[in-house]
Amino acid sequence: MSTQSTESSESPAPSGPAEVRTGWYRDRRGAEAVRVTSDGRGVSAVVRGVRYEGGGFAALRAAEEDGGLPLAGCVLEWDQPLSVLTDGVTEPGTLSCLLTLGEALPDGTPERVELHLTLHCAGAAYESGVTDGDFDRALGRILRQLPPGARFARDLIQAA
Repeated sequence: MSTQSTESSESPAPSGPAEVRTGWYRDRRGAEAVRVTSDGRGVSAVVRGVRYEGGGFAALRAAEEDGGLPLAGCVLEWDQPLSVLTDGVTEPGTLSCLLTLGEALPDGTPERVELHLTLHCAGAAYESGVTDGDFDRALGRILRQLPPGARFARDLIQAA
């Protein structure tokens, strides 16, 4: 998985540099590489040429000109670096993210939104899952599993 910082001209100016993660999108039609972007106010992903944006993973929706429907019936997965600082020592880590969006309900929204995070750091794996797609809540659950005094070496962009 790769990471890059970029400013997006396709949406209003973000509150900071956007973080772009490459990952995979899977549905009944197959799998393809995808970019997941967080700019501090929301997240977006381009899937099969359609841009989905929202304030969080549970709210990813196509633009009106592309039908305006929420993203549903698929899985998105990506990794991102996330080091842990304990007693002044930084341990490199990788946060593996798996977002499952259930089939579309009559209004187009997914029947379920599940976000699973796994932090691989210092030979251990710390897992968390939430059923509403709330990235910050899932990350908080991982933080509570870390050794006393440990913290993430950097803040992840909010609204992811």
